[in-house]
Amino acid sequence: MKLTTDPKVETVFSNYPDFVKAKMMYLRKLVIETAEETEGISNLEETLKWGEPSFLTKNGSTLRMDWKEKAPNQYAMYFKCTSRLVHTFRIVFEDTFEFEGKRAIVFKLDQKVPEAELKECIKATLTYHKVKDLMTLGI
Repeated sequence: MKLTTDPKVETVFSNYPDFVKAKMMYLRKLVIETAEETEGISNLEETLKWGEPSFLTKNGSTLRMDWKEKAPNQYAMYFKCTSRLVHTFRIVFEDTFEFEGKRAIVFKLDQKVPEAELKECIKATLTYHKVKDLMTLGI
């Protein structure tokens, strides 16, 4: 798999406060690992959308992540709110994740991220246009 990274993404990661930087880098690592492990993903583009680190694939939906000063005790992964992604994640993982509306999975700073479950959500996002007609998006 080929990873293309906009140099501005590194600047955003380096500007996160120390207490959240490693958590954001961990989410980034999970996205890249999942893309590498997913059949049919040959290119992953890491860029900025709305100033936030974002990932794009040919057959996927945009996946963003960020920490915001206005909610300093949490960070999140954001999904296209008009997709079925978060709705489906709520059905499959209702007791696993905390959600924000139709757009995000939210993590508390002191929370252990459920890695296997999150990777399923990432995979569904990065392959969304191939799985969107499946009842639970292939999860």
